[in-house]
Amino acid sequence: MEGEWRMRAIRGATTVPSNTVEAMREAVTELIDELEGRNQLHPTDIISVTFSVTRDLDAIFPAAIARARPYWDSVPMLDVQQMFVEGSLERCIRFLIHVYVNASTPIHHIYLREAANLRPDWSLPQSLQASHSVMKSKV
Repeated sequence: MEGEWRMRAIRGATTVPSNTVEAMREAVTELIDELEGRNQLHPTDIISVTFSVTRDLDAIFPAAIARARPYWDSVPMLDVQQMFVEGSLERCIRFLIHVYVNASTPIHHIYLREAANLRPDWSLPQSLQASHSVMKSKV
């Protein structure tokens, strides 16, 4: 193991067109596929996952979907209901994942579908975000 390893947090979110097991399974699978692919993560690197869903989603627990994936059955996961705020994005599934990664590894937060508008600034790797922040402060 080369370099310094540290705990990092990764955020992500997606939306579903309807409150069905099929729609939620497709969205959570897509979200986790993107998480693993873009961050070069293996489930054994994951410390814990908290999924939240808006109050209009109750067809299935996102953790149950994740737990069915290879190696995810030993990841500690929790499902919670997202706080309701009038006018907020509906049918939204979010996650907060804590992982151990090499300190120099860029983090890619995953925002898909309608949730991409929640944090467009986090769709870039954090190393690029830092560059953008420095450039903005000089302007």
